[in-house]
Amino acid sequence: MKNGTLFSFLLISIVFIGCKNKESEKINKVEEPKEVVSVTCYKAIYEKDTLNLKINIFKDGEVKGDMVMAIDNMPIKTGEIVGEFKGDTLFASYTFIQGDYKEKTLKNPMAFLKRDNQLILGNGQIQVTMGASHFVKGEPIDFDRVKYKFDPVDCETK
Repeated sequence: MKNGTLFSFLLISIVFIGCKNKESEKINKVEEPKEVVSVTCYKAIYEKDTLNLKINIFKDGEVKGDMVMAIDNMPIKTGEIVGEFKGDTLFASYTFIQGDYKEKTLKNPMAFLKRDNQLILGNGQIQVTMGASHFVKGEPIDFDRVKYKFDPVDCETK
């Protein structure tokens, strides 16, 4: 009986020490900052709507940025774009808050076609699966009949 208890105690101790070592390895790893290749700011105006977009393109191909959507008769949407280019199309996820309601964040997929110097926000069929929204696979994204065409602008410094 004593041998069984002693063996169980040793086994639990070994597992505990192993887990602690992995945790300390994670803590000691310092993530190096990613190298930004380019920073571009864009603005799209359609009737009374104004959208401002700033994107950073990193050396590894990742795209991160900020977008503010001021759409007529709606709360302002402020959030972050994260994605990557596949060919001439930026597929991204837009995580945002609406107005002053900071308790709830929303997330939508977006696709931007790079044509000449413009980024064109496409319209596509979106579905929700297990709480996550995404473009319907196999359904085309329309980049011709759209509201928002982003033109490059000077980035504002704060």
